Formats: sequence, C-alpha cells, structure tokens
Amino acid sequence: MTDSTPARTVVVLAGGISHEREVSLRSGRRVADSLLQRGHTVVIREPDSSLLSYLADTAPDLVWPALHGASGEDGSLRALLDAQSIAYVGSEATAAQLAWHKPTAKVLVSRAGFATPDSITLPRETFRELGASQVLNGVSKHLGTPVVVKPAMGGSAQGVTVVESEAELPRAVVDAYTYGETALIERKIIGTEVSVGVLDSGAGAFTLPAVEIVPRSGVYSYEARYNAGETQFYTPARLTPSAASAAAEAALAIHATLGLRHISRIDLIIDAEGAPWFLEANVLPGLTETSLVPQAILAAGLNLGEVYESLGEAAIRDATH
Repeated sequence: MTDSTPARTVVVLAGGISHEREVSLRSGRRVADSLLQRGHTVVIREPDSSLLSYLADTAPDLVWPALHGASGEDGSLRALLDAQSIAYVGSEATAAQLAWHKPTAKVLVSRAGFATPDSITLPRETFRELGASQVLNGVSKHLGTPVVVKPAMGGSAQGVTVVESEAELPRAVVDAYTYGETALIERKIIGTEVSVGVLDSGAGAFTLPAVEIVPRSGVYSYEARYNAGETQFYTPARLTPSAASAAAEAALAIHATLGLRHISRIDLIIDAEGAPWFLEANVLPGLTETSLVPQAILAAGLNLGEVYESLGEAAIRDATH
C-alpha cells in the first residue's frame, strides 16, 4: 500500500467444488498473502450458499475471484457480482463466458485473423448418437495424428491427452468427457509452447515476458503444472526477437478481441517459422507458487503485491463507471 492507495477490505474467493479446487486454494492464499503484505484487510471465502448475503452485509471494497473451473471462470459468478454492484478483479461476465468455452474463443480469434489449430468439437451426445467408431474415423481422416484432446471447458490440463496414434483416440475422448460434456480435438502444432500474461491496471494493457514451458514428461499435465521440478520454465522464453515480438502482439490483440480485462494469460505455440498459434485464453490464470503469470511478473522486475494491488484499484475504478 502506498500513500496514495487507501487500505482496502478484500474478499478473496477460493476453493469451490470444481476439479481445480486445490489449485484455487493455493492461488487464493498467494493473492491474500500478497495483499496482506501491502497493508490491506483480506478475508478468504468459499463460494457457498451464504456468500452473496455475506457480501451484501459486509460490503467489501473488492472481491478477488481466485476460483478456477466453471464457478470462477464461466462468467456466472461475475454476473452475480455485477448484479450487486460489487467491484471484482478480472474479466466481465460475457467475456469470461466466451473465453471459457474454448471452441468459441478459437472461432473469435480465428475471425480476427490469428492462426489456431484446426479442430473438431465433439459433444458427448453426438459421440453416442452417431457411434463412436464412425465419429472417430471421421475425426482421424480430417485431423490425422498427433492431436490434442481436451474438455471444451476447463483448465489446469485436466482431461487433456496428447494422442500420437489413432488407436489412442477413443480413450482420450472418454477421458475428456470425464471433465465435461464436450470434447475439443485439435491438431497438434509442433513448436515451442509459451504463455503470455497480459495486465491492465488502467494505463493500457501490456504483456509480461513470455514463459516457455518444457515439461520433463513432454506433456504439460496437471502434475507438471503444480509439482515443483516437473517442468522447466524459461522466462523470458528462448525465442528470436521477431518471434517474441509476434507472440506479445498476438497476446495483446487476442486479449482485446475477447474483451478481457485486468489480467489474462494467452497460451500459444510458436512454430518453426516463429509464427504464434492460439491455443486458449485464461481469464483467471493460476497464481500459485509454480504458476506462469507470477513467474512472469517477477521476471519483469515487478512486485507481486504491488501488481495485485494495482489490479484491485483498477477494478474499483471500473465498478464506479
């Protein structure tokens, strides 16, 4: 907290009932600790049946949603916060809903002129009605291998499988359905996997250094994301200057195209020619000790508490306009 920034009462929302509960709790604690160190009053709350009445009764200055999964990222909670005129950090409800649904985000980004891997969106009902073998044969003929199979909505790489041969595809689709009703099957682009954080506290959006992701297993799985030592990160990413510039420009433009606000993380593959391919956008990037955006904030020479505080102030200003 600075002389010009008043002490705030902040409610950090963490936990919930999604598959990403533990990650959410870790993110929430990290945000809370950073804001406490800045002199703010912070309460960590679960998104339970008493939450909305609690917020109405206590009227905090700010809510920081650190809820991963549908409860925090699909836009529904944000719409309810808007209905109560509560300031909160992050994208507004409509933008969150668009980004949360990966196939929709891919269409919007593609129409804006950015490359994204060819894909097929496969609802569970289609899989059942048309027959698994017929559907998967069609997928294989169109996309070939390797492909990446993932839930159309979700995060933390849960339900994600890299399929190297056609024989692996049925199991991968079933695994994706464990986490949602729709699977996204996407042609795998060979290249360097990077994530680019985008921040905007009111003076204009800017990118953080790209983080290059090199998992020991070859797949950036849930375990590789949240267990120390399972993934090697390079910040900034080992890209040529032109490729790094292209990645940053793409991330900024995609953030704007999807109407995102305050903080986002844009996941890209940089191909052999240095061109970025859009994979997905995260309206609530992980903020744990192994997460990418905090790594990039620190690599940029910024202080986590100051950054989170500035985003909170931006949210409070936005709520009054």
